Amino acid sequence: MPPFFPATDLYAITDDSLSLGRPLETVAAALLAAGIKILQYREKRKKARERLGECRLLRAMTREAGACFIVNDYLDIALLAEADGIHVGQEDLPVAEIRRLAGGSLLVGVSTHSPAQAAQAAAEGADYIGVGPLFATQTKEDVCAPVGLEYLEHVAAVHGGLPFVAIGGIKRRNIGQVVSRGASCCCLVSELVSAPDIPARVAEVRRAMRREPG
Repeated sequence: MPPFFPATDLYAITDDSLSLGRPLETVAAALLAAGIKILQYREKRKKARERLGECRLLRAMTREAGACFIVNDYLDIALLAEADGIHVGQEDLPVAEIRRLAGGSLLVGVSTHSPAQAAQAAAEGADYIGVGPLFATQTKEDVCAPVGLEYLEHVAAVHGGLPFVAIGGIKRRNIGQVVSRGASCCCLVSELVSAPDIPARVAEVRRAMRREPG
């Protein structure tokens, strides 16, 4: 059986280019200290050996913190680092092929941008899906156009039994809209890793999710 996808509110993704020059370990430590329970490693510009070293470091840190560790795209790195899961896009390895190589050792998350893609990911046995990008975002290269909140509502209504993560351009200013349309777990990248005080920013985002005054 793969690891269990945690029931939590925030899903964080690393991005060295947005981290204000701080080392990965510093940023990850701040996120974990703030109570982040899902951390995805997404660094596409680095060499494989460096990625593996960084993922092994994050694996040790997340294990110590009791957090779920996901690797973006690279199945070999995910397996070698003993990650909890892998997240793939529409052009990456299919769920069935990942299962063939990894067996049941990894959670498999799939990015989806339409009702048809969500249905396919669910049928193929994805453990969770990404829903987005909900808003315009420059965080990820080659990203598709925003899919809008209507797609989020569709997933919440049709695939509510499958864990899903809202993603794409989510900030403090709009996360209340995202939660109101059915998301219980939201992924933020620049809003978290670019914050000078990451734990304070996480607290602000959580207040915004609950629509509490800042």
